[in-house]
Amino acid sequence: MKRRALVSVSDKSGVVEFATALEKLGFEIVSTGGTHKLLKESGVDAIEIDEVTKFPEVFDGRVKTLNPFVHGGILYRRDMISHVDIAKKHNITAIDLVCVNLYPFKQTIERSDDFDEIIENIDIGGPAMVRSAAKNFKDVIIVTDPLKYSLIIDKLTHKSDSYEFRRDLMIEAYEHTAAYDSMIANYMNSRCKSGFAEKQFIVGTKVQETRYGENPHQQGALYEFDQHLSNNLKTLKGEASFNNLTDISSAVKIAAAFGESNSVCIVKHGNPCGFAIKNSLKESYIKALECDNISAFGGVVAVNGVVDKELALQMNKIFLEVIVAAKILPEALEVFESKKRLKLFEHNSKTLLVANDKIDFKHIDGGFVYQDADSVDDSEVDNATCKSDLSASTDELNDAKIAWKIAALTKSNSVVYVKDSIMVAVGMGMTSRVDAAKSAIAKAKDMGIDISGCALASEAFFPFRDSIDEAAKAGVKTIIEPGGSIRDAEVIDAANEHKMALYFTGIRHFLH
Repeated sequence: MKRRALVSVSDKSGVVEFATALEKLGFEIVSTGGTHKLLKESGVDAIEIDEVTKFPEVFDGRVKTLNPFVHGGILYRRDMISHVDIAKKHNITAIDLVCVNLYPFKQTIERSDDFDEIIENIDIGGPAMVRSAAKNFKDVIIVTDPLKYSLIIDKLTHKSDSYEFRRDLMIEAYEHTAAYDSMIANYMNSRCKSGFAEKQFIVGTKVQETRYGENPHQQGALYEFDQHLSNNLKTLKGEASFNNLTDISSAVKIAAAFGESNSVCIVKHGNPCGFAIKNSLKESYIKALECDNISAFGGVVAVNGVVDKELALQMNKIFLEVIVAAKILPEALEVFESKKRLKLFEHNSKTLLVANDKIDFKHIDGGFVYQDADSVDDSEVDNATCKSDLSASTDELNDAKIAWKIAALTKSNSVVYVKDSIMVAVGMGMTSRVDAAKSAIAKAKDMGIDISGCALASEAFFPFRDSIDEAAKAGVKTIIEPGGSIRDAEVIDAANEHKMALYFTGIRHFLH
């Protein structure tokens, strides 16, 4: 008896070749609308769906496959005599393979704000067929991914479509419909309820497994949104660990926050321990390393540009665990070849790329907290209000802008000191802001770094003047912070006493 395949796809890439191969394997092809038209024009002897349903497509295509002859053919169990008898009684022909992908809802909301058009691009029949076929996976092969077409044909050709293989396709199918429905629900929530409705769905696509999670006894894997990592993070050498990936994210965000500048950021355990913007990437790296070359050992370096041989030779002088750059030239790869433990990644672009995710979430015990993603830009410093008698020079404001951006992307409580476009000290993750300021100054002193004349940024307000007094002892000339403390007046008075320039942005950037 001839097997039957139902083929109804929105993404028609490869479908003609797939249907042709199925036909050669003895399948009778049933299809719908545009898919049927394409297959017929391409020489596939396809049957239109209404010949099966014995009912015309109605309501502008809203109803065409929601029919017992379709779902009965998919769902009835071949191993149950009662099901087989009912199928015979009602002349329901078995459907042995279902190939469906869904209306392009994502593409529609990206190009149109027309609500009626968006509603019409919510697929109903497609998900119903996918779910039906997935439920009856022991008898029906469900295909939702065009990239699997050749594998399906190979399995069918060699009669190796095992239970386990069909089961895996079933899981993929439910992932497919779950992701689709989640996208619709999230869009409707965003459009109609500001994105914070009763349910929130976070859907990622697996990129790769990691050897383990944060520790060897934990499993781990990398997932992505909208193919950002698949498209933009190319592995050149080594394998990124779970911890590498989180550090890469931190380093890239900071280095990429400065447009097309020659920025270099060094990160260790999620926080910056070096940063600079100089006339060349090599000089930026050398100056970034000076901030804390001890912590930089085994660190992650993000280079906002091209790594050439000269820079590679410089970087090769110490042990670095990861380098991620916009581009790493073949001549640099040759230099790095001698470092067996070094891992190399590039974005294959002019500068480092960030996804600019619109949302942010964090796991807490029993659930997660969800929010709009934070962002920091030049305007926050450009529009900052000078609160002191003394104002900063152009160069000092530029240092303040760099310090402000780094502070916004560093774990709270954080303070960042920048001089001549180089981060010269940093305190982060402290329970007290004055302790963060003191520890940064102490570390700079230990490293022999002169921070006098620098700009200091704090991602949240200084609650007391004590941090200003400590900054004055170190020779800080410019301070930028959000303001908003009940003791702002004391902080302003302290800045004036020490003849500092003090700016309030009015924007806080906690990062917990």
